[in-house]
Amino acid sequence: MPDPSAPAATLYEWFARTVARQPHAPALEVGGSAYSYQELSRITDQLAGRILARHGGPPQRVALLASRSLVAYAGYLAAQRLGAAVTPLNPEHPAVRNRAVCALAGTQLLIADRAGAERWQSADAEPGPPLLALGDEELTGEPVAALPPYRTTGDDLAYVLFTSGSTGRPKGVPIRHRNIAPYIAHNIARFELAPGDRASQTFDLTFDPSLFDLFVTWGAGATLVVPQRSDLLTPVTYLVERGITHWFSVPSLVSVSAALGNLPTGLVHALRYSIFAGEQLTYRQAEAWHAVAPGSVIANIYGPTELTVTVTEYRLPAERERWPQTSNDSVPIGPVHAHLDHLVLDEQGREAAEGELCVRGSQRFDGYLDPADNRGRFLSGAGPAAATATPTATATTTATAAAPADGPADDADEPAADRYYRTGDRVRWEHGTLVHLGRLDNQVKVRGYRVELGEIETALRRHPGVAEAVVLAVPAAGGPELVACHTGEPLPRAGVKAWLRQRIPAHMVPRRFVHLAALPLNANGKIDRPALLRTLSPEPVAERREAAGIGARC
Repeated sequence: MPDPSAPAATLYEWFARTVARQPHAPALEVGGSAYSYQELSRITDQLAGRILARHGGPPQRVALLASRSLVAYAGYLAAQRLGAAVTPLNPEHPAVRNRAVCALAGTQLLIADRAGAERWQSADAEPGPPLLALGDEELTGEPVAALPPYRTTGDDLAYVLFTSGSTGRPKGVPIRHRNIAPYIAHNIARFELAPGDRASQTFDLTFDPSLFDLFVTWGAGATLVVPQRSDLLTPVTYLVERGITHWFSVPSLVSVSAALGNLPTGLVHALRYSIFAGEQLTYRQAEAWHAVAPGSVIANIYGPTELTVTVTEYRLPAERERWPQTSNDSVPIGPVHAHLDHLVLDEQGREAAEGELCVRGSQRFDGYLDPADNRGRFLSGAGPAAATATPTATATTTATAAAPADGPADDADEPAADRYYRTGDRVRWEHGTLVHLGRLDNQVKVRGYRVELGEIETALRRHPGVAEAVVLAVPAAGGPELVACHTGEPLPRAGVKAWLRQRIPAHMVPRRFVHLAALPLNANGKIDRPALLRTLSPEPVAERREAAGIGARC
């Protein structure tokens, strides 16, 4: 066992220290049952023993096909106890993708709960790694044969997550314990988690904010309270009945609940912190949640998987009139954490008030699982003094050059520790803090003009009849055409186009407007832009001519 008096260096040590410190405190509530830290530790050890027996020794890479079950949480901990890196799989993902991820991750053993095992075994595909399938009822705290000594260090891999790659092949993101240890320590202190607190677990384990849910909670000695998916449609009921003190979710959950009429006010009193991440938090969403939980602090945090969950934070003032007005009506993401270095670089690689956010430091990963994916993602150059400089909110040009000295990393090189990770996210300094403007790949050319899709979405969301909006560039024979998908009221095309022309240039006005009852969400709860794009096809030629005033010909 790790020394409970030593600083935690690994995910398992964060959990084990709490077990030693407060064994009888509640650690987990899932599936109608509650488990103390001591009980969860014994179940973890028993499952670790089963893993050893099934694999014939400690595995190095384990995949976890389980969701919102005791097997999911004990399985994650058991793999960590044995020093294995965990790759979570989503049971709702296609079996072919899960099997491809297992192969890419070098999985030696697959742990699955009943539902996950059924999905895995029903697929007509190659066998894949050996399977250890369990039901929650099979997990007990009975003694097992002695486990091997715990020798995992901060340099070992903690987990490997997979993000969507531009080539269609998932990209593996390995994170070491030394990357996530400072993240856990920062967030325990920042959000004042302590024994007696009760934290939500809204994220699927394949989405890295779940690491906050599990290990920030357990590292602080608080209780992880797991809702079932149906509970997330009525979040206020969940908050009240389960006494949640710390809520963490994607902003889209607020929009979906509001559309269903499931955000009653005047009921939530125990909630202290409301934390959002994963996509832009709009002021409309923040206002809706503020009405639900006016006594809680609303924090907007941001970060890519490659930088270990999140690297920035902004807290809205308690008084609504003090909320800063931003150019795109979204809540600022805040400054980068003090223990990290960052740059905001324009297209010429100079430090600027607006541009791509680049970050380096202890939370930055060491490079993708496939070194070919490192190409163009890392920069080296300016030192910490330049990295921590904050341009004024009114700055429009750069005062000094902060161009990386070596440019992009060599294609085949493992990225050096002093290099900045290029996030691919556009940010702007406003009111002395960072505002997220969107992805660099959301910038497209339409009829020769460079168009920011986020700018169009901001304008459309300001229409009184629009609740949420997404603008897509749909491939067409004559070049990409802009299509706006929105919720709220159905809008006549002519009227909304005229309304938009008063607010944005004519070439930025979408050609088509698609009204939806709700925007589709992906497995992580974020707006699923690829799914929307797949449902849209170029507008028929006759309709394009009519819209342009040409008229159809026979």
